[in-house]
Amino acid sequence: MVRTERNRTKDFGPVAINAFDLPDAWFQLLYQIFDRGRVYAVERGSFAGSRRLEFDFIVVRVSNPGRRPLVPDIPPDISVPAPSDVEYAEEYFARYLMSTERAENEQYTYGERIVPGVEKVIEMYRRDGYGTNQACIEVGRPEDIDLEDPPCLRLIDTRVSDGRLHFYLYFRSWDLWGGLPTNLAGLQLVKEYMAAELGVGDGMITACSKGLHLYEYAWEWARQRIRRQGLP
Repeated sequence: MVRTERNRTKDFGPVAINAFDLPDAWFQLLYQIFDRGRVYAVERGSFAGSRRLEFDFIVVRVSNPGRRPLVPDIPPDISVPAPSDVEYAEEYFARYLMSTERAENEQYTYGERIVPGVEKVIEMYRRDGYGTNQACIEVGRPEDIDLEDPPCLRLIDTRVSDGRLHFYLYFRSWDLWGGLPTNLAGLQLVKEYMAAELGVGDGMITACSKGLHLYEYAWEWARQRIRRQGLP
């Protein structure tokens, strides 16, 4: 019997995706989340009182994250807002990932935590070589548990192998529509900067999260982008 969207039994287990580039990763994740995501009400955090459609656990490996464009497109016949654009991703890289400046209303920025780690990882590789598992940039801090809006990105681990620099990322929570496209594009630019400083090639991105989700406001946009109908 052919099962419909409404009566399909979902598999909520871990999901692994292999993608060619960043736009391909985003599209595959959008498609998979309607089959593998669980709907629940947000009681604390962003958009409290609304619903999220969320993967139980996701690992996505992108083999060519440096392939341009770094952000996904929206076909002209689909009337939904683009999740990001090149200019915004470049601004995010320069202003929020690679700058230590903090606005008066900000409790933290990624940059003030990432930039010192980037410099130390580059120094470590230059001084000691590439055969190490210690070149890890920790973004999260124990005191973040007390913040009203703690960082989503917690870890940027690195490895140089086969002459290329690879990133391994962990997000505690991750907005598939409003966050992931810009986050990955910006972090790819960080990786390209580090690879150039080290004189090595640009490698893969492997990212994981136990909280990759679509907020309810984006469900219909996502359905239109993947040209799919039906309930979450």
